[in-house]
Amino acid sequence: MEPVQSTLKKWMRENDNFQENYKKIKSDVLNDPEIKEFLSLHPSITKKEIEKNLIKLYEYKSQSKQCDRCTSLGGCKNMLQGYSPILHVENNEIHLSYEKCHTRIADEKQKQQEKLIRSLYMPKEILDATIDDLIHDDTERNDAIRELIQFIGNAEKGIPRKGIYFYGPFGVGKTYFLGALANKLKEFNISSTLIYMPEFVREIKSSFKDDSINEKIDYFKKADVLMLDDIGAESLSAWFRDEILGSILQYRMMERLPVFFTSNYDLKQLEGQLATTRTGVENVKAGRIIERIKQVSSDVPIYGENRRQ
Repeated sequence: MEPVQSTLKKWMRENDNFQENYKKIKSDVLNDPEIKEFLSLHPSITKKEIEKNLIKLYEYKSQSKQCDRCTSLGGCKNMLQGYSPILHVENNEIHLSYEKCHTRIADEKQKQQEKLIRSLYMPKEILDATIDDLIHDDTERNDAIRELIQFIGNAEKGIPRKGIYFYGPFGVGKTYFLGALANKLKEFNISSTLIYMPEFVREIKSSFKDDSINEKIDYFKKADVLMLDDIGAESLSAWFRDEILGSILQYRMMERLPVFFTSNYDLKQLEGQLATTRTGVENVKAGRIIERIKQVSSDVPIYGENRRQ
């Protein structure tokens, strides 16, 4: 059987329309400014090599270069979506390869950063919070904002050893501070775990069913930045206080890993909350938890109007 390539070449020679189109395409390709510049930078490339790789040159010409013809990653016009063509020469031979375009790189970075924030039962508005929204807000919370900005500045050099214990009345935006911080930290590739404390208690209790409690506790112990929202919102059992919360805080204290808290109580009031259990008042054990909180965070009040009204 006659080889396919030989048949194709014969057909090309005999088909006048194809010949005319081929000449036009060749002219368009060789007169393309980018290709002309490329060939001028590599004078050693022979005409035979150019002729042999005309399809590669045409492919390069027809593709978008670093998103210059695309409006989005989904609207990419290239053969390989999200990849931009590159012409290069090796041993006087023309080669065409592809690299990720700016839009794909940005998209992948965003998806990777989104994975850096793990949230348990936090509302979307909190996960969308930004530091800029806080900075351009009012002056009532300036002290708390200043402490947050200082932590962020230190985080650019590495994860600080202490977080912040934000406390104040209902609705002043304490949880929003955590969301804004988490979004800022992901820019430094620092992961955050945000936990709504009452749901965290239920999450741990339910983990007995699938025997995942140790795995979950280990995860919370080792997160880059742990954020416990609304601690003191409900009474903790002595077991959860000592074996779960105490264990996590002890590990993070020893490993110098920061913890952020929000609460309606200052530390003295929280100690009273943690001391009260079904079996009585346990001031000593509650005091141990408070001392660990002080080791992994600095207490900062937040005051202002109730933003939930």
